[in-house]
Amino acid sequence: MPYDLSLKQRLVFFGGVLMFQFCFGWGLAQKKPNPALDTLPPILLMDESLQAELADALDKMYNFEFEIAEKEFLQIRKRYPQHPLPYFLMALSQWWKIMPNTDNQAYDDIFLAYIDTTLAKAEQLYRANPKNVEASFFLAAAYGFKGRFHADREQWFKAASAGRNALRHMRRGKEINELSPEFMFGDGIYNYFAEWIPENYPFLAPIVATFPKGNKELGLKQLDEVARKAFYTRIMANYFLMFIYNGEGKTHLVAPIAKRMYETYPNNPYFHRIHAISSFFMGHSEEAEKLAQEILARIEKKQFGYEAISGRFAAYILAQTHTGKNISKAIEYFEKVIYFAESIKAYDSGYYQTTLEWLYRHYRQKGELEKAREYLEKLARYAEKKNKKRKIARKELRQLKRDIKKQKRIENL
Repeated sequence: MPYDLSLKQRLVFFGGVLMFQFCFGWGLAQKKPNPALDTLPPILLMDESLQAELADALDKMYNFEFEIAEKEFLQIRKRYPQHPLPYFLMALSQWWKIMPNTDNQAYDDIFLAYIDTTLAKAEQLYRANPKNVEASFFLAAAYGFKGRFHADREQWFKAASAGRNALRHMRRGKEINELSPEFMFGDGIYNYFAEWIPENYPFLAPIVATFPKGNKELGLKQLDEVARKAFYTRIMANYFLMFIYNGEGKTHLVAPIAKRMYETYPNNPYFHRIHAISSFFMGHSEEAEKLAQEILARIEKKQFGYEAISGRFAAYILAQTHTGKNISKAIEYFEKVIYFAESIKAYDSGYYQTTLEWLYRHYRQKGELEKAREYLEKLARYAEKKNKKRKIARKELRQLKRDIKKQKRIENL
């Protein structure tokens, strides 16, 4: 699997997906007058002049030029301090800082502060007018992001609570046309995963059964339309399309999206590594090698967002591209895979375990049995318990230990 996700990581992701439904609906709030809200535009999301103003800032954010983007977002906040949009954009900016490595908790507090402020401002709009589609959008979107965040942190009760609040704001049909295709993003996510999850994770079926029926084919069509036409949710639609196509083994569909995203946002480490990985699996070795070298160079320069996860992918690509032409270089890069993986304790990484297996077999074939043992012991220890690779490694380790004893006896003759 090109994205190299363990079962635990996939469960966290899809647990997050359950909470990340941008679901829109009626609530039970009572209308209360609030003079501060009277000066707000009817639907700020659809203000074309504001979209034109924000276009460059959003591009800067996705290109990891956060300081420039956030300066513009804060200017919007000065003009619309009672509107949830600028706070949502600031939260989104923090979310993308987390994206290259979701184990990074440095931005958790500021993300939650902005997402909670988004919710507070959206609730004000909603209480003033329960038919305000924009209020529903931000309530569902913010709760969706909050649920996904808590799922990434494996805080399941908080994730479930956020998910329930998102579902409480479900709106479908004609009422959402004004904000389409922004609202269509949520429908696309929902339609695909509501059907996909019980097919692939039967133990989650009872939870999904309480939701409306999904439609994977329709969901993909909706996400594709959002990826082409939306303003605020376009990049997220592309992100989910890549993840979905990868899960379906359709690397040929991931590759053009990843290439387009990287070329548009060349400093985004997430898009950079997905472009490198998909290029590699598509057999575009020269392009993959160049992209991987760039990743390692940026890690060396400590460029923001480039760290061990990207390094693990890049080193693996380079190791594999050198196996047939320069074994010493291949070994050097395989050792880097191990270094990056172990630095973040990614012992269940498929690339890490494949690397251990390759190095073990290489050194065993050369007769360097003690060196081979070093890698095989790690493979026997870290492969998943029910994984066939673990069983084989443990069996081979027993044989290897016998061979080492035999080799030592011969050397001492």
